[in-house]
Amino acid sequence: MQGRQVLITGGAGGLGLGVTTEALAQGANITIPYIDSSEVQRLKGVLASADIARIRFVNADLTNEQSVVQLLESLERVDALIHLVGGFSMGKTHEYSYIDWKRDFDLNLNTTFLVCKHSLQKMLTQNYGRIVTVGSRGAVEPVGQLAAYCASKAGVVALTRAIADETKGANITANVVLPSVIDTPGNRAAMGSENADLWVKPASLAKVICFLASEAAKDIRGAAVPVYGDV
Repeated sequence: MQGRQVLITGGAGGLGLGVTTEALAQGANITIPYIDSSEVQRLKGVLASADIARIRFVNADLTNEQSVVQLLESLERVDALIHLVGGFSMGKTHEYSYIDWKRDFDLNLNTTFLVCKHSLQKMLTQNYGRIVTVGSRGAVEPVGQLAAYCASKAGVVALTRAIADETKGANITANVVLPSVIDTPGNRAAMGSENADLWVKPASLAKVICFLASEAAKDIRGAAVPVYGDV
């Protein structure tokens, strides 16, 4: 991705640190939208100053279309979109609130639609683009007490594959990764660390994501790539 302009949503989060580090190592120039400035400061605290100089941070609410429009208008081009923003929650279907259901779809699926929609507009103009989204193993193997999460992530898979079909012949690809449990601080806090050795490491998943976001993956489109670790 040498010299490519890469938009990484969630680039300062648990998985985002791994993806941002890998994209930087591959020569990308990066834009990271954020809401919580503390995540930006945390990222700045672990990356070298030379790497930070290749990252542009933009305050943006990805659940708000006008905010997404402003984000994309601030970019001259978008060679790759890596969309990592999402959320995980649990609850039995008969007890789950509609408010929480809609929040899960806003965070997991609607943000994906908005950033893909407006990134695609630039990619179609420049006749080049790579889109990588993050689904979940639960999107293809749904389990109980995760109905909202699994359903919203299944929507991400369907949306990504539809984009891949729409963009044939436009030098644009769209693919989705399907991780199982990712070994992030947040997941360790929520689930304990007893089985963390079996979980997918962010650095490992980052290599898969960045390959799909690179020129080398030009012949891969509409793939749903399982990245399950040993779980």
